[in-house]
Amino acid sequence: MKTKKTNSGTDFSFDANLAAKQNAEEIISKTQLKAQADAQQALGVRLCELSKEKLAKLDLPEALLTAVLESKKITANGAMRRHKQYLGRLMREIDTAPIEDQLAKWDGKHTAENAYFHGLERWRDRMISDVNVLNEFIAQHPQTDPLAIQQLRTLVRNAQKELAASKSPKSSREIFKLLRELTQTSDNTENEMPNE
Repeated sequence: MKTKKTNSGTDFSFDANLAAKQNAEEIISKTQLKAQADAQQALGVRLCELSKEKLAKLDLPEALLTAVLESKKITANGAMRRHKQYLGRLMREIDTAPIEDQLAKWDGKHTAENAYFHGLERWRDRMISDVNVLNEFIAQHPQTDPLAIQQLRTLVRNAQKELAASKSPKSSREIFKLLRELTQTSDNTENEMPNE
């Protein structure tokens, strides 16, 4: 029987924090890596949907920008699939955080514009269904030009007549345009007013 050697002079103490940190770095599952790769590839594909003006604002590396612009020319399914994989590989080589931040800003602006337009549509629909809503709008926008108010009243009456006669909603569209002009003008005037 062999005797077991002992290391009596060896120090076996170790830093527990260092070991935990190394384990955390080493333990990235294949599923997580695949999800990261898919997210980067999806971001690359999303870049392909942007206009050239927006791509220029992103300040992309030259190789990535070239690949994104080339993707607009590809029509074959197999070639597009391979090109998406290539985009994903290029995306893994760069820091995607600035790109994601800018896209989020653009998405937020788009969402805000949609909410603004939906709000104008609600004002228009309420004005057409109830004339007194026009007074509520005027109360919220007191700096509105009296001529614009008169034009709005006329358009509301015309829209009500068109609705009753089942005609094309021409006046309704005009109300929307006028409301957009009035609210944008009032927002700009409020922003230009000096602080006291």
